[in-house]
Amino acid sequence: MATIHLIGGEKGGVGKSVVARLLAQYMIDHEIPFVGFDTDKSHGALLRFYEGYASPTVIDSYQSLDNIIETAAELPEHRILVDLAAQTHHPLAQWIAESGVLELADELGITINYWNVMDSGKDSVDLLDKLLDQFGLKLNYVLVQNQLRDDNFNLLEFSGVKDRALALNAKVITLKRLHAPVMTKIDNNNYSFWAAKNKDADSLNSLGLLERQRVKTWLNHVYNEIEAVGV
Repeated sequence: MATIHLIGGEKGGVGKSVVARLLAQYMIDHEIPFVGFDTDKSHGALLRFYEGYASPTVIDSYQSLDNIIETAAELPEHRILVDLAAQTHHPLAQWIAESGVLELADELGITINYWNVMDSGKDSVDLLDKLLDQFGLKLNYVLVQNQLRDDNFNLLEFSGVKDRALALNAKVITLKRLHAPVMTKIDNNNYSFWAAKNKDADSLNSLGLLERQRVKTWLNHVYNEIEAVGV
């Protein structure tokens, strides 16, 4: 049956949408069929960069959220990718609890993975702790240590929260930081990551030869991390 990948972390600016975009590109490059859902009302990244694969989802509408499970049930050979905007955890958790989502998913054989995207700050550690309190063994966790601002995750390492997650069979991956001017060019040009690593003769501000090489090197690392977890 299908696997649902929830890309969350609650805190804004930790790179959830970048992770969602990377998973989308990984699935495209590896010919893995998937359907994307984007919960960001203002500037949804999946809708912007992978519009042919994603549709909008209204986080405070049960009917809209129901489409996630119904799609997973109807398309068992597909992965379901859900990009969760910041501050969406409460309505999502309420829908999960009141709709019996986890019980139904178990009955249908649908796997639900929660990719918890984190920076190195205390807020991310505290939010992960609350997530584990709420769902415990009911979800499969992937902790994404995003080196967006810092590569020192000592707060997480020594908090006891990471050990708690590992005891719940969580997997951990590291997302290296892509050179900031390169990411800025990618976003300004509305490039998918495929477009970013290939020559674009039409753009006045396209990525240069070494910039494209940096994207390729970065993607290779990310793909190795994803493959270690599995999708």
